Order: sequence, then structure tokens, then C-alpha cells
Amino acid sequence: MTKKWFQLGLAGIFLLSLALRFWGINRFNTLVFDEVYYAKFGNNYLTHVPFFDGHPPLGKYMIAIGIWLGSHIPFGHETVNGLTGSLRSPWSYRWMNALLGSFIPVIVAGIAYQLSYRRSFALLGGLFTACDGIFLVESRYALINIYIVLFGLLGQLLFLLALANQRQRRIFYLIFAGIAFGASVATKWNGLFFLLGIYIIWSICWIWQRIVIIKNQPTDVIDDLPVNFPSYQQSLLQNLTQLNIIQIIFFLGIIPLAVYSVIWIPHLQLDTKYGFIEVHKQILAFHERLGGNTAKVHPYCAAWYKWPLMARPIAYYYQTAQSAADPLPVLGPPLPSGAGKVIYDIHAMGNPFLWWFGLTAIIFLLGLLIGKIIIYVVQHKRLFVKKTLSIDTWIALYLVINYAVNLVPWMKVTRCVFIYHYMTSVIFAFLAIAWFVDQCLRSYYQQVRVVGVTITFIILAAFIFWMPVYLGLPLSAEGYKLRMWFNSWI
Repeated sequence: MTKKWFQLGLAGIFLLSLALRFWGINRFNTLVFDEVYYAKFGNNYLTHVPFFDGHPPLGKYMIAIGIWLGSHIPFGHETVNGLTGSLRSPWSYRWMNALLGSFIPVIVAGIAYQLSYRRSFALLGGLFTACDGIFLVESRYALINIYIVLFGLLGQLLFLLALANQRQRRIFYLIFAGIAFGASVATKWNGLFFLLGIYIIWSICWIWQRIVIIKNQPTDVIDDLPVNFPSYQQSLLQNLTQLNIIQIIFFLGIIPLAVYSVIWIPHLQLDTKYGFIEVHKQILAFHERLGGNTAKVHPYCAAWYKWPLMARPIAYYYQTAQSAADPLPVLGPPLPSGAGKVIYDIHAMGNPFLWWFGLTAIIFLLGLLIGKIIIYVVQHKRLFVKKTLSIDTWIALYLVINYAVNLVPWMKVTRCVFIYHYMTSVIFAFLAIAWFVDQCLRSYYQQVRVVGVTITFIILAAFIFWMPVYLGLPLSAEGYKLRMWFNSWI
């Protein structure tokens, strides 16, 4: 694939994401799901109304900026409401999320390319991300989960770019990686997991280097790689271990912490009830008060083990009408049960087949890593550490570690949690299935290539099939039931 076609492919993915996020963004002239909090909080910053929220402030700042800019844009104001505390159009408090959320598939493609330098892998990763439902839904409304993923992935992309560069350019990318990681944590605390994934990968590379040095002669150390050693391998092995502990602490420790702290300043100036330390105590107490992870606390509570199989998605909005020609039922009471012939549903659910295939691919990559270790042990009658790893092994290591580090911490959480908390983890499952499909499409065997094409077709077809419940399009009762495959989805 030429560079020109690669660039056109990325542009097409971005335009697809942009169109889906902006199409009908004004459709529901109300507050959808947690917009009742975040759209109001964003407006509070503009009207100087103090408030407390259980998360850091950056996500609400972004919504506030969107409201302010959107109020000065001479279109998108055909419908307005006063539900945020001021007279605002839905466009004004949603468009920023829609715009920035459109960049996530492109950032994912960038990460895939930096991991492999395979353009086909990058395009598949971006395309699959653009074809997911929960990312589409979260980007179309004034919610904050999209910013955790946006800044966290941006930090990882900038870190990978730093590895591919030297001297001043490396420092430049590391500084902005630290800023992006700090911004992710300043949206929600679980944004820290993106940074933790980098810490673990860096630590593994250093441990790997130490073991190689111990087991081999000094001339075999990583800094003395042979001339014909692949440049990509050098980027991963040499450049990761070129970053010492001081650089990691400064660029990926001090800078994120400083950014996180500075981001709090405008909020603390508005709400002077709590200082910096006390507000964190209050946030922690807030989450501890949310109760157990059961339907008694919230009907859509879903423990972590339900996320990968998408056992309990969330209905962000559900209303019925007599016909599609009727005004959208957004401000009045719903019709009596069974009276509506047309259903409007916004479901925060992923693309089922993308999620299921992605989980399978992660398990496959984990098995690949374990299998390689077993083979080395059997062949050498001892635990053997290779001086070099294949590109695909490094990709597997990167994806499995980041997937796990974004999921495992939730296993200890006892408060009510929801499927959208899986967004930070599932994005690496998208990359895993993209890697698998890319491997299939590169195969010499036609049957294997057919498997790759079939998986891609199923993911695209599933996205189109469930698109009405992502976009809140009118559905008949039969059409709605056709898409709710399991009772737990409703």
C-alpha cells in the first residue's frame, strides 16, 4: 500500500467518524443520560455556579469550552432548552465531544502504525474503532468518558513517536506525552491506567535487557546490535531502554502530576468550599458511598466480568411515539406501556461482533505469548530469554499488557460500575482483532485470507445493523426486538 492510499484511507476513516457523530446531533432536545450532570456542570463554569462532582474537572472544562464556542457559532441553534440552567441548544453542549471523538480512530491507527509500520494493520485498527457503537454514542453527547480514552491514547501515541525519534524531537514528544497522560487522569482517575501500561512495558524491557546481559557476553548487549538487525527491533529494544529512570520519572511522572494539579486551579477558584487535598478526600468518599455492584443500586450496574461479553449495556435514552411523524418525545412524559408504535432508543452498547472477536483475539495473543515461553523452555531445557523478539510478539505484548492493565484493577472495585468503564480496555481488543485480520489478509493461503475478509464484513455489517440504536433512529417494536438479542440488553 502506497503512502498516498494510506493517507486517503485515514482521511476516509476520519470523515466517516465525523459524519456519524454530527449527523442528527440536535435530534433530542433534552439531556441524555449523564448530560443531566456534565452538560449542567459545563454550563456552571460559564455562569460561575459552584458545584461538586465525583471526578476531576477536565471533561467538564471541555464541555464548557464547547458551549461557549458553540454559542458564538451562527448555526445549530434551531432548537434550544433551559435544562443546563441557561438557554442552550443541544448542538452547543455536544459538538465538542463529536469533533474530538472523531479523532480517536485516527489515533488508534497511529498507534497501530507505530507498533508495526504496517499500513494495512493501521487502517484496520482505525476502521474497526470507527465501527464501534459505544464510542459513537459517547461522542455524540455531553459525556466525559471519551476524553479519558482520547488523551490516554494520545499519550501512548506520543510516547511511541518519542521512541522513534532522537534528541530534541524525542524530548518534545515525551513532554507532550506527559501532558496528555496528565489530561487523561484529570478527566477520570482511571485514565492513570494508560500511563501504567507504559510503565509496565518499559520495566519489562529493562528487565529483559538485564537478563540478556547476564546470560550473554558483553558484546551481545542491546546497545551493540548487529548492523543487519531490523530498525523496528532497535526502536523497541534500544530506544525503550535508552530511557532511564530519571527520564521516566520526569516526563511520565512529574509532568503528568503537574498538569493534573494545574487543571484543578479554575475549579478550585470557582468552588472554594474544598481545597486541593480535601476535594480528593470528598471524591473518594463519594465513590465509596455508591454502594454495591447490584441492580438494587442502579438497574444497569454491571460487574467487570460482564463487560467483555457485553452482557449488560445501558439504555441512555428510551421513548415511544405513535408514529415517526410525531414530534420527538423528549420533554414530555412517555406514552403508557405498549401504546407507542415507534421506539427511540439510544443504547450504549458496543458492536457485538467487534467486541466478541476482539476478546477472542486478545485471548489468542495471550496464548501466543505463553506458547512462545513454553517452546523456549522445552527447546532449551531451561527458562530461556531471547535477545530479540519478533514484531508480532512485541505487538502481542503491548496489546495484552494494556488490555489487562485497564481491566484488572476493576476486579477489586465493589461500587456500582458500568459497561462504559470498559472503554479504556476494549480499545486494545480492537487493535488485537485488527492485527489478526491483517495477518489473515497477508497469508499465502486463500482460505485464511477469506477468514480475514469474512471477519471484516461481519464487523461492518453488525455496525450497520445496530446503527439505529446508536443514533437513536426511529424503530418499530419488531425492529427494536430484533436488535435486542438478550433480555439483559434491554
